[in-house]
Amino acid sequence: MLKNIPPLLGPELLATLRAMGHGDEIVIADANFPAEFLGPQVHRADGISATDLLGAILTVMPLDDFVDQAAIGMAVVGDPHARQPIYDDFQQIITRHEPSMHFSTVERFAFYDRAKKAAAVVQSGETRLYGNILLKKGIIRPKS
Repeated sequence: MLKNIPPLLGPELLATLRAMGHGDEIVIADANFPAEFLGPQVHRADGISATDLLGAILTVMPLDDFVDQAAIGMAVVGDPHARQPIYDDFQQIITRHEPSMHFSTVERFAFYDRAKKAAAVVQSGETRLYGNILLKKGIIRPKS
């Protein structure tokens, strides 16, 4: 155990988060997401919700404030303007950690294309539909 590190973040996931640089992306995927054959390294987090993982990851990783979209979900197929309940949960967690950042969505296959290029996919046990979120890593600013 380490101080101030959420216990949901195991050593392999922590190593991935630490190795990522500014602009690199990581995906938190729901239990239905096709993670294993997408390409990036997969960290299994069975039994852990996507929202719990999001909160834990944002405890240690900043979001990229140089881009318009740094926390991106998958839009509802056939109804891109629909709001799934998990989207509001994602936004609340993002706001708690990064008050100026907003959750947005992209079309399903655009999400898959970005996920293929991600540093890793964290496969959660999330059973709520559309419980997927891609995070773009930002920088740690020096304290003044």
